[in-house]
Amino acid sequence: MNYLPAIIDIAEQAGQAILAVYQQDNAAFNITGKADDSPLTAADLAAHQLIVKALTALTPELPILSEEAADISWDIRQHWQHYWLVDPLDGTKEFIKRNGEFTVNIALIENGEPVLGVIHAPVLAKTYYAAKGEGAFLKQQSAVTAIKANSASAQQLVKVVGSRSHPSPDLAGYLAQFGQHEMVPVGSSLKFCLVAEGSADVYPRFGPTMQWDTGAGHVIALEAGASVSFDGISNRVYQRENLRNPNFIVSALTT
Repeated sequence: MNYLPAIIDIAEQAGQAILAVYQQDNAAFNITGKADDSPLTAADLAAHQLIVKALTALTPELPILSEEAADISWDIRQHWQHYWLVDPLDGTKEFIKRNGEFTVNIALIENGEPVLGVIHAPVLAKTYYAAKGEGAFLKQQSAVTAIKANSASAQQLVKVVGSRSHPSPDLAGYLAQFGQHEMVPVGSSLKFCLVAEGSADVYPRFGPTMQWDTGAGHVIALEAGASVSFDGISNRVYQRENLRNPNFIVSALTT
């Protein structure tokens, strides 16, 4: 079954639910803290509830792992062959700052690998999506265009995209290999999308991320022709007990 049209619609509906909160005063965000001290807002919960309800109606047989309902034991998760991996609001800090750089991420995982991904940026009115073997695309104002990574040479000026809210001291060491580079800070999973569409050449991440942060962007980047490599993991990236990702690099660079 081709789930993409339905998942695009669900992600965009979640985006509307997020915008309904975003357009109110900050006091209406109802910001609280999670156990890891990351923020949680009314928009995170509204998007989570909408997505879970819609996915359950679409595929009642498939389990869902969402950032806002991630307390599912490995004893259960290890048996999942197919499941939905969801970040209802990726970039909550960007949401609170009101810079527009936040997304809705929905991925379908099959045997530990992402085979479908949708990333919707509500403020930007952009939806990036891909399915394994079918290429990557950008939907903007009802127009759909295929996107391709840049395949730039590392010997040229390298456009690097990095985290706006999570700078890393290890990044400087990585960037030292490039003679010239331009660093562009961007929030949320949009960093995957910028590499996928050719606006950036490489996204190195030396810092904490979770599986729901990367699943959708992972398959979009791959289908656009970029590489995605995680430290110490070669396959079944999304079939692990530890939901925290190791460092990774998304790259369109050629040697």
